[in-house]
Amino acid sequence: MAKLKITLQKSLIGRKDDHIATAHALGLRKIHSVVEHDDTPQIRGMIDKISYMVKVEEI
Repeated sequence: MAKLKITLQKSLIGRKDDHIATAHALGLRKIHSVVEHDDTPQIRGMIDKISYMVKVEEI
């Protein structure tokens, strides 16, 4: 299965509560934090929700 490298590019300060919760569920806490996840529809949906704050690379 393909992997995704997700990097938080923008601050969570002042964002909607559900967007902050989505970032935390992905494991992103601070700016420039990086996590790796499997490429699943659930993860893609979470990324789409906060796409304006993250950078995604396929590994």
